[in-house]
Amino acid sequence: MAKLLIVEDNEMNRDMLSRRLQRRGFVTLIATDGSAGVATARAEHPDLILMDMSLPVIDGWEATRQLKADPATAAIPIIALTAHAMTSDRDKALEAGCNDYDTKPVDLQRLLGKIDTLLNSSPPAAS
Repeated sequence: MAKLLIVEDNEMNRDMLSRRLQRRGFVTLIATDGSAGVATARAEHPDLILMDMSLPVIDGWEATRQLKADPATAAIPIIALTAHAMTSDRDKALEAGCNDYDTKPVDLQRLLGKIDTLLNSSPPAAS
């Protein structure tokens, strides 16, 4: 059972996504800002992170850069989730270290496909 960290400050988005992923058999962890996301990833070593880019404390771009710079968390795949749908936003997320990018509102089937691809192509996160 894969463990996913959802880093999302919007309660409605967070709760909806968490419930839908749990129904699909995933274990979900929650962080409500970028700093908490980094701390939770370091403590819990999730199999994959869903990272909102517009977060309080530190934004998703900076949180991703910190996680990718840390050998303990660098291998954890990160999918950027953002309402910003411009090509430049996608490029910025990938440059920060995200492995993939998806837009809000979340299309669950498309997101599940991306999660599946990354979980099956990445080595397991270090425990």
